[in-house]
Amino acid sequence: MMNVNTSFITHLETEIFPAYFNTCRWFAGKARAQKGFHVQHTLPFGESLILIVEVSYYDGPSEWYQLPLTQLPPDVDIPEKGILKKTDSAQWVDAIYDNGFRSELYANIFNGSFLAFGASHLASIKGKGLSDFDTPASIDSRVLPVDSSNSAMLFGDKYFLKLYRKLFDQTNPEVEMVSFLTQHSDFGNIPAFAGSLTWKREGQPDVTLGMMQQAIQADKDNWVLTGDFLNDFMYGVPNGLFGIKEEVFEQVALLGKRTGEMHLGLYAPGADEAFAPEAFDDSYRAFLLGRLTDLLDRRYALLIDNYQKLDAPTQRLAWIFMEARELIDDFANEMLTRPLESLRIRIHGDYHLGQVLTQNGDFILIDFEGEPEASIAERKIKHSPFKDVAGMIRSYHYAVSAKLFDSNETKDISPEKLQIVSDRWYKLMRDTYLEAYLEAFGWPHPLFKSQNEINFLLLFFLLEKAVYELGYEISYRPSWVKIPLRGIVEVIREIEKLKEPTVRISRLATPQSGSPSL
Repeated sequence: MMNVNTSFITHLETEIFPAYFNTCRWFAGKARAQKGFHVQHTLPFGESLILIVEVSYYDGPSEWYQLPLTQLPPDVDIPEKGILKKTDSAQWVDAIYDNGFRSELYANIFNGSFLAFGASHLASIKGKGLSDFDTPASIDSRVLPVDSSNSAMLFGDKYFLKLYRKLFDQTNPEVEMVSFLTQHSDFGNIPAFAGSLTWKREGQPDVTLGMMQQAIQADKDNWVLTGDFLNDFMYGVPNGLFGIKEEVFEQVALLGKRTGEMHLGLYAPGADEAFAPEAFDDSYRAFLLGRLTDLLDRRYALLIDNYQKLDAPTQRLAWIFMEARELIDDFANEMLTRPLESLRIRIHGDYHLGQVLTQNGDFILIDFEGEPEASIAERKIKHSPFKDVAGMIRSYHYAVSAKLFDSNETKDISPEKLQIVSDRWYKLMRDTYLEAYLEAFGWPHPLFKSQNEINFLLLFFLLEKAVYELGYEISYRPSWVKIPLRGIVEVIREIEKLKEPTVRISRLATPQSGSPSL
């Protein structure tokens, strides 16, 4: 086992970590004023150490990061980004680049090992997705060259292991979600849970260090697939044709079905407290309203500050949004008073086209960590499944808006005509997706008791999502501000329709293919 003394730890903290951490893609504190790096815990792991490093800042709370460390001979070939320190006699490296460390990881999960030291221990869990035939001796491994907030390893092209870099004082929601769907449901359209590594401490919350799933050989993600479909569609637009292939409707309907099946898998009345369905109680309603109200206040202020920077069509959309403040507030406040018999469950939480992989004509759902900007506790809050549905619907709206308005093929078409085409495509996809989604449940279902509740909940979460998007676009992509604003204006129009009792905003159109003229 690798041995380190106090002076070496101090050397790491003061001389090595400040520079090294700031070169790592997974380190989220680059833009903050860093106060110091402190090794809070050293966890022995085979010939390596798993370091739990606290990074403190001058502004705001500190963060914990996982850094596995190992010592190797200087002639071992290690990528430059994995080397912390190198001398003539040794090198100290991020252990993910050491085959011995990766083998130890896999063996611990395969064997369901329990490593105790002091008042804490490392617990490995083997999941259903890990075959008994894939013994440690038979599996090779490699680090995947992905730059993200975590590190990824592949074992025998069969298993994908995600090592969480930024750590939280709770079990990672992704492990809970993937494990539950694999171990306790019939939903098979996710990479199956193969195992996890958790740091358990006496009298304190568990900390998830890593999760392994079955590896997926995907064709592409659904954002790319939808872009391919839109490319085909777009070529007819300059010639006055509105043609959508039957395959497009079939794929959108299939995604609606798979989304419904995922939520059915998460609907578990007999489950423990972490997954049992819950009602829309007063505290949850107040939480939703407070979050939306805060979002609205900040977005209105941001929009006012940046109004003069917007082009004329976007200004008109912004003006509709600002003038509808009272209507929106009245609608949002219904969250406190409207009778709601529908239930809420654990959901994906960050559901969009990029979180869906295509494989042999079907879909695989990935990345169950939840909303990136939310705390771990917030990611575990149970919501109406329509929050996920709204996320996917908004993703379709983004796909068509980005493609049609930023394309050479459509640059000579007036913005007004493009908007008509974009709206028609989007609404057909929305209705196709919704129809297939609801059909997956049968009718009625405890998760949504009535059409009126579906209308209200879907609009509420569509509004929340579009308002959230607006802040990002104003700050980072001003030319795209019109996309979330169009989404907000559409919700405003639907809220107005809800005042007419016979209107059903989620009337589910039967998709028709063909090429009628524009």
